[in-house]
Amino acid sequence: MSNAKASALDRYFKLTENKTDVKTEVIAGITTFITMAYILFVNPDMLSVTGMDYNSVFLATCISAAIGTFLMGFYAKIPFAQAPGMGLNAFFTYAVVLNLGYTWEQALGIVFISGLLFIFLTVTGFRTAIINAIPSYLKNAIGGGIGLFITLIGLKNAGLVVADEATLVALGNIQNPGVLLSVIGLIITAILMLRNVKGAILLGIIITMLIGIPMGVTNTSIAMDFSFDITPTLFKMDLLGLFKSSGLGLVGAITSVATVVISFALVDMFDTLGTLIGTATKANMLDEDGNLPNIDKALMSDAIATVAGALLGTSTVTTFVESTAGIAEGGKTGLTAVTTGILFVLSIFLAPFALMVPAQATAPALIIVGVLMIGAVTKINFDDFSEAMPAFFTITLMPFTYSISNGIAVGLIMHVLAKVATGKAKEVHPMVYFLVFIFILKFTVLPQ
Repeated sequence: MSNAKASALDRYFKLTENKTDVKTEVIAGITTFITMAYILFVNPDMLSVTGMDYNSVFLATCISAAIGTFLMGFYAKIPFAQAPGMGLNAFFTYAVVLNLGYTWEQALGIVFISGLLFIFLTVTGFRTAIINAIPSYLKNAIGGGIGLFITLIGLKNAGLVVADEATLVALGNIQNPGVLLSVIGLIITAILMLRNVKGAILLGIIITMLIGIPMGVTNTSIAMDFSFDITPTLFKMDLLGLFKSSGLGLVGAITSVATVVISFALVDMFDTLGTLIGTATKANMLDEDGNLPNIDKALMSDAIATVAGALLGTSTVTTFVESTAGIAEGGKTGLTAVTTGILFVLSIFLAPFALMVPAQATAPALIIVGVLMIGAVTKINFDDFSEAMPAFFTITLMPFTYSISNGIAVGLIMHVLAKVATGKAKEVHPMVYFLVFIFILKFTVLPQ
């Protein structure tokens, strides 16, 4: 890269000010992409259950991820990536379409409405106010909880932790080639980290992928019957149908749609907030008041990406917790996100090659990131039970319920309980009381 181009990037993304450089940011962006590239295939596989066209959803996934991630990079200038979220796509498929009976076109309409709601809440400052209202010790708990959550994802992808009817979870079969490859990758990545090798996580993924070739785990076949036609899902959302075909009448239809929209909004909002807060805390990106600079722009990027995703034909776009992998590699600015966004664009044309990176090769990276993030809990005063209890529930429920938003919800509920029980109810921010009320509704009334 020429000095002029490097200088322009430095000025725009403030690389020197953030004590980073182009090489570090690019490596971080590549690392983030590789750890979350699985969504490009898992998302269309999930949504195709509703009858949506697989190839079209694949393209919508690539494009919406690129849009959201570019917004994070160029507009918010922070190193986070976006894509259609796991959990949210399952809710879209199994709860909204298969269980509640909406068509996938109507479900896209619900996602679109939720995106507009996000934009409204962001413009009014509501979402930023939520972040500012969360106590600092809970922000550290969120970071630690996400560390355990992403570790569980890594262990699951590696096959090291498997479901068990008797004990719920159990150790996987280490003799299985895929599991063994993950163990080898974990050892390699750990050694690279211990030796302070630059780009250790990315190198670990690449080396593990290559080792997986002779082991028969890495898929070297790039043949794929693929179409570049996005029209089967493009602009296919059905807003009018939401209120005509439910058989509940207009009031009933509006109420039903509203509850689903709120469910989408709550999960996405607190998944995003949790990821931003937890990761930024670990990366020392918060200012002296404990807030993330440009958080309003980050939330707007998330909202716009969700609207764009609905128009293209995919479920809710959200900030990915796998962004922590790139940040762990040293990514500190929007250039990391821009790099990831470019790779999402390229993945449209190089889709078959992305299949070559097995989950067992990226799993060790997620586990190592968990190691790096769990340290946030050391900033929590566990000698004070009024802090220890809410923090504990926040940290443990994220991995145990497989949901960042659940951990935040229960943590805030316990925070209010602790303050009220100790006669310190006035110390609770009014916004937190409002959130707790909404969470109680979520757990007791809204669709799960």
